[in-house]
Amino acid sequence: MPARPAIAHALESPPVPEGALSRSVFKTMSETDAQLERFAWLGDELAVAIWRRETVVAETSYDKPGHHTLSCYMNGGHRTERWELPGLYGGPKRLCTLPDWHESSWTVRGHMHFMHLYFLPEHFTRRAVVELDREPRGLTLSDRTYFEHDRIAQMCATLAAMPWDGADAQLRANEVAHETLSQLLLAQSVPQHQQCVRGGLAPVVRRRLADYIEAHLAQTITLGMLAELACMSEYHLVRMFKLSFGMSPSAWIAARRIDHARGLLKHTDQPLQQIADACGYADLSHFSHRFRAAVGAAPSRYRSILA
Repeated sequence: MPARPAIAHALESPPVPEGALSRSVFKTMSETDAQLERFAWLGDELAVAIWRRETVVAETSYDKPGHHTLSCYMNGGHRTERWELPGLYGGPKRLCTLPDWHESSWTVRGHMHFMHLYFLPEHFTRRAVVELDREPRGLTLSDRTYFEHDRIAQMCATLAAMPWDGADAQLRANEVAHETLSQLLLAQSVPQHQQCVRGGLAPVVRRRLADYIEAHLAQTITLGMLAELACMSEYHLVRMFKLSFGMSPSAWIAARRIDHARGLLKHTDQPLQQIADACGYADLSHFSHRFRAAVGAAPSRYRSILA
């Protein structure tokens, strides 16, 4: 499983490693009267925390935290409002999204009990190709205050109620967190307004490549094959592919194979060798090694926990 580099450097403060950005939502909260009830790394550079505040009146501000945050109120918040939106108050099951470029100031009053899910911008947008047929670089998380979404609130409640201690519990929580981000992408993604999107693959070529990769995960896929499909040189394809998919062709193919394997392990009873073959791995040992490195658990263990 990937090390925690980027998100760790975006959170800071115990129990998060030191040396991080000073403007993170986690650090801002840790410098208020809020009490941290629970915190966990969930793998894949996802982090989750539950906070409680009992405040007569206080002010809290966020300034371009460098990571995305989904906030879900579990209790209270009835007298907490954002300065830019006076008269709009929180409450149970109400949600806020704070993108990495977010700036806001809040007046906090009374009791608040809420969960934060911290994730990186690329976490949110990489799934855009598969789930929305959009380029990752063209989307960002919307800045929303106190909106309602039954499915997302339900998944947040599920995540908050789950145990987070131990590898198995964190793996289950990781799955719920990813499902939550998928729902969030569908409901709260907006066009990226801070940059002009240039270059990259034409939409029809991007779709052609994405569809080809999905249809041929069981087979060897070479850069030459993809370049021929795109009608460009291998060198030019690599550059354009990174712009439109957010990663290199080899990294994208590897990620799609892991995602396909996860789905087969969760939703079918196919033997592991058959899954390895369907996902294009040379043999069962290679599949197990790559899966464990990516997910943090062997395929058989993953199936026993989540199937």
